[in-house]
Amino acid sequence: MPIKMPAKISPKLEIEIQLASAAIENTLSTIASANLIKKWVKAATPHKGLITLRFVNQAEGKKLNAAFRNKDKATNVLTFPYGLTKETVMADIIFCLPVITKEAREQGKAAKAHLAHLVIHGCLHAQGLDHELEKEAKKMEAREIALLQSLGFTNPYIPI
Repeated sequence: MPIKMPAKISPKLEIEIQLASAAIENTLSTIASANLIKKWVKAATPHKGLITLRFVNQAEGKKLNAAFRNKDKATNVLTFPYGLTKETVMADIIFCLPVITKEAREQGKAAKAHLAHLVIHGCLHAQGLDHELEKEAKKMEAREIALLQSLGFTNPYIPI
């Protein structure tokens, strides 16, 4: 994963969206606009800095998950934080769109709601939150629920 270190940190949060292919772009456009996704990122990220969101296919998702987590399958979201201070965050967040849409179908959720949850989830990881320990998981989940509700979404942890 190439790391892009900006020469100077912007006084605001910069959000870059990358699409791995035209097919990914077409699928994403049926779920949420770039402006809406940026709104979700801003809601979850009170810092200045740079967050790059990359939407990928199954093959790229699997390759990245294997390279960085030693898991031979694609996962829904991978976060690569590379700069975090009290005021600044810099991270690349990878979303495997085929996995996300499949999970949404299997869980009976709208793809838009599931994607919003994962965008917020990835942004919280970029800010140092984690869910490895139960106490950390409860804190992260509470933050996700509150943010999603502020954006008009229901609690993603309540089974449908």
